[in-house]
Amino acid sequence: MTGVIVRSLSGFYDVDVQGQTLRCRGRGKLRYQKQKPLVGDRVEITPLNESEGALDSILPRRNALDRPAVANMDQILIVASGAVPVTDPFLIDRITALAIAVDCQPVILFNKWDLVPVPELAEIYANAGFTVIPCSARTGQGVEEIRSCLRDRISVFTGNSGVGKSSLLNALEESLELATGEVSAKLGRGRHTTRMVELFRLPGNALAADTPGFAAFDPQSPELMDAQALAGYFPEFRPYLSDCAFVDCAHVREKGCGLLKAIEQGKVSKSRHDSYVRLYQQAKEYRPWENRGKNGPS
Repeated sequence: MTGVIVRSLSGFYDVDVQGQTLRCRGRGKLRYQKQKPLVGDRVEITPLNESEGALDSILPRRNALDRPAVANMDQILIVASGAVPVTDPFLIDRITALAIAVDCQPVILFNKWDLVPVPELAEIYANAGFTVIPCSARTGQGVEEIRSCLRDRISVFTGNSGVGKSSLLNALEESLELATGEVSAKLGRGRHTTRMVELFRLPGNALAADTPGFAAFDPQSPELMDAQALAGYFPEFRPYLSDCAFVDCAHVREKGCGLLKAIEQGKVSKSRHDSYVRLYQQAKEYRPWENRGKNGPS
């Protein structure tokens, strides 16, 4: 039988097989082959009884991340907000770039729109070619649009702690009853209420995961450490990358750079380019030999 790992607990894996969950333990050959099952993995199992099984093999992955440990994502839904806690656009840009680097569709949800709408910021990402959904877990705004977006896909929700990831999932499926945290008025940020990655089944054959906040995403993710490839992870940059005077243009401050010219002409957002420069500098300073063992799961 084949199914999807929806939860990992101390060497046991809950596998969803057409709506039924079996708790499985991995075969010894997986440890011998140094294969680590991840939430989201499609796996082959052998049922042992009505509630238990043995995990035989991991089917080929479409993609995978190390932090958070999840595989086969169709899309990452980045929950942002103009209300407390206010989301730094750089964090959005880092996760959109990471999603594209691992062949995953980024979707940006601007939650708490009823409290603080951010139309100018939303327009930047819409113009960059991303799906943008203004929403409110409190009023229900955008919930049906999000539900449609999730249909038939494996999705991962991420964002600042306190921005409303769990609240949105609860709005999508009331029976989940996920814990939600209050935002500290003093610190301007929320407390972590999600401790692990877990896939929840939602209407429309959807699987969705609530993950810990942005801090769980490795800021030096190996996928973002290729400085030469980085500009391609910003979709709106691509039409201008071939207009540079030099083939090895870094698109940072070089003369004759087609991308910088497009920014001057207002065709590309300066804030998006500022984020690119920050990521580019991180990539240039990356030392692979100092990060052995952080190359993500196989």
